[in-house]
Amino acid sequence: MTVELRVAEGWLTVCELSALVPGRGVAALLPDGSQAAVFVDRSGRPWAIGNQDPFTGAHVLSRGLVGCAAGRPFVASPLLKQRFDLESGRCLDDEGVTVRTYPVRTAATS
Repeated sequence: MTVELRVAEGWLTVCELSALVPGRGVAALLPDGSQAAVFVDRSGRPWAIGNQDPFTGAHVLSRGLVGCAAGRPFVASPLLKQRFDLESGRCLDDEGVTVRTYPVRTAATS
């Protein structure tokens, strides 16, 4: 199974699902030069958000810690610890700040 992100050009294969460790992220360089942070949660569901921390400008969200608050999966930035909802991209600590989210799917490899 591969993990794919929806980008402007269509579905982009990022990696094998088995390459992702639950609770840890990887960074993916996208065709437009931006980066996505890709995660898989403990249930095996993949998520993807923009990798750039909006508070510092650093591309580090893929190195953040994955957790859950009130039933919502999030990643905490490794720098200033703000938490970003993996489903909506909304910052749980400053509701006026968001990061981009990407539709994600898994696909069988041939």
